[in-house]
Amino acid sequence: MELKIEARNVEMRKSWQTKIVEEQEKLIRHYANFVLHLRVSIEATAQYKEGGFEIKLVATVPNDTVVVSRSAETVRAALTESFDVLALQLKEIQRKKRKSKKSPMVGDQPDGSGVIRKLSPHESYGFITSADQRDIYFHENALKNLNIDDLTEGDSVVFGETIGENGPQASWVRAAG
Repeated sequence: MELKIEARNVEMRKSWQTKIVEEQEKLIRHYANFVLHLRVSIEATAQYKEGGFEIKLVATVPNDTVVVSRSAETVRAALTESFDVLALQLKEIQRKKRKSKKSPMVGDQPDGSGVIRKLSPHESYGFITSADQRDIYFHENALKNLNIDDLTEGDSVVFGETIGENGPQASWVRAAG
C-alpha cells in the first residue's frame, strides 16, 4: 500500500506519524491487497489555536475511492475516528462485492434444475436428481416460497448448488415453473 502523509498549517509530530503507521498496518492486515493507495492529510483549521484540526483520508481501492473527513480538537482523536470510519466503509465495499458475486441467478438462469427423488419430511431433508443425474441433498431450510410438505417425489425444482460436508447440496430450492 502506497502511503502519503501531509500536514498543512501545522508541524507534523512524530506521535502522529507513528499513529498513522499503526493504523496503516491494521488496514494491511484486514484489507491485504485491497487498499492500493492511502493519503492522509492533517490540517490545522482557522480555530486550531483553540484545538481545531481536520483529518482527511483518501483511500484508493479497485474501482473506487473512499474519502473520510473528520474534525476534532486533537489530532490523535481525529485520526482514530477517521481510520475507524474508513475501516467500516472498506468492509461495506467488500461486502457489496461479495454479495454481487454470490448472486444465485446468472441472468435468468438458475444454477441447476432437477426432480425430487426422495423426501424425508420428518427429518427435514430430501434429495434432488439433477439434470446430469447426480444426487443433490437439500434441507428444508433451503426451500424458498414453499414447505417440505408441499413437495412430492417427482416434482420439478430449480436450485443453487454448493459443496457441503458430504458432497453436493442445494443452497436454495424453488418449485420449477
